[in-house]
Amino acid sequence: MTSRNEPQPDADLPVRVSTLELFFDLVFVFTITQLTSMLARHVTLAAAGRVLLIFGLLWWMYSGYVWLTNTRTPTRVPERLLLLLGMVGFLIVGLSIPEAFGGAGMHGRDGLALGLGYLLVVAVHSGLYLRVNRNIWRILPFNLGSALLLVIAGLTPAPAAYALWGAALALQVFAAVFVRLAGRFEIQPEHFVERHGALLIVAFGESVADVGIGAEGHPVTVSLALSAALGLALTAALWWAFFGTADDDRAARSLARANRADRPRLVLVAYFYAYIPMLLGIVAIAAGLKTAIGHPGTALTAGPAVALAGGVTLFMAGDVLFRWVLRTGIPWYRAAAAAAALAAWPVAVAVDAAAGIALLTAMVAVALITEQATVKA
Repeated sequence: MTSRNEPQPDADLPVRVSTLELFFDLVFVFTITQLTSMLARHVTLAAAGRVLLIFGLLWWMYSGYVWLTNTRTPTRVPERLLLLLGMVGFLIVGLSIPEAFGGAGMHGRDGLALGLGYLLVVAVHSGLYLRVNRNIWRILPFNLGSALLLVIAGLTPAPAAYALWGAALALQVFAAVFVRLAGRFEIQPEHFVERHGALLIVAFGESVADVGIGAEGHPVTVSLALSAALGLALTAALWWAFFGTADDDRAARSLARANRADRPRLVLVAYFYAYIPMLLGIVAIAAGLKTAIGHPGTALTAGPAVALAGGVTLFMAGDVLFRWVLRTGIPWYRAAAAAAALAAWPVAVAVDAAAGIALLTAMVAVALITEQATVKA
């Protein structure tokens, strides 16, 4: 006999990612592109701090929706409509991002709109999750508290508004640390792996779109075409690092072998924490490419150079953590590439944009080639 608080078996357990979930991911990635635009306009520590604050809160709730649809596929009409309403919340947040930190801080309509959009995201998620697993009550107060803090921040001038944002993010960190997941939430490995893989593909695609946005309004010279091609090559090298070496397939097998009670902890580290630097790395690289492609043939300034080099470092570091947690391969060559990329940013400032992008691409490629040679030896 099962407890009323335990996850209940359901005929709609997900086997593959639904098209509605992919639609949802497209809306979520729109918020990421807004963060890219914010960082591309001002590659500064202050802008990076704002990106971290917004991304941290958005990523927590996006992950919450992944866990939700991993529990049951949204096949019923009310569930689909509510999921679409949650997408509206993410859309409102994304539209509010550019000006939410403008003027005197978050004081104004956009800051308040962001908070209200986030509250809608939390409310829909909570309502849907309560239908499939009432253990969400253990996390719901943290989510609702964070949303209310963001609404208050939208009515509060800086610097107090920043403190409220920090408190909202801290609440979610506490939830991840103090709420025991084992035995309370079920994980379907194949669906979980496929969903996060699809998200990375969409994020990579948006970074390529940013190359086109950076080139807009400029004549297609040899220098611009070369810079754009190298930007695509850098993105492709990162794609290869994750998908070209079958890390996603090995991750699915690793999760399937794991004890069911251990899976929530594994996916929290591998698909929540490890994905944070990977996605932030894509954001930083896209911001750097957006600037670099618009100035072909000239040297990058410190900001875009750090964004490109730091983005590669973040992505590879996240990949190292991912591999280490799920034991899907040798992480050390990738760790060396992450360190080398960070050390290379002064070189990226000294040479033209194309050469800097080529250098970072070569570092990733050398790490992958060396890794494969070691595996085959």
